[in-house]
Amino acid sequence: MRQKQIMFKALELFVTKGFAETRITDIAEALDISVGLLFHYYESKEKLYLELVKMGLEGANGSEKTPFDDPLSYFGNVLDGLLSTASEQPWICMMFVLMAQAQKPGIPEEIRQLALTVDQISFSAGLIEQGQKLGSIREGDPLALSNAFWCSVQGIMEYHAAMPEMPLPKTEWILDIIRKERTI
Repeated sequence: MRQKQIMFKALELFVTKGFAETRITDIAEALDISVGLLFHYYESKEKLYLELVKMGLEGANGSEKTPFDDPLSYFGNVLDGLLSTASEQPWICMMFVLMAQAQKPGIPEEIRQLALTVDQISFSAGLIEQGQKLGSIREGDPLALSNAFWCSVQGIMEYHAAMPEMPLPKTEWILDIIRKERTI
């Protein structure tokens, strides 16, 4: 239980203050625990940050295992899961922010390289190409469509992390980025 409290408080501070500006004492003070107790669970700020990045990787890679009937339903299922979880557990949105921050210079290189292994855009481009062949996904460069889709999701999650009172969009609205237009 204490370990989860530490991770969630650290996530919040890393997202709001940044990795470099967050001190281990900030985390301990925010939890009203001693620095020694925090070090009992995590030997350094870097190890704590690494654990959070690993948790983010698990989530990102887990979406690749989402069941689907066709490529468009994959995107719908992933979005349904993300949006419903984000509304119930706001830390999910903070994880999107942390993972984006972890990919930037200034983060310990080992952690940064690990964060850079998340590549939803390339993985999803292959599914978009399949969906285009099936006629459910619009024409266009699959990589560019995947980029537009995932950058929209990233932006929504980042904004919701900063403004949790803002309602989340409906899955259908985001799917329309890649869905083939229906002709009447």
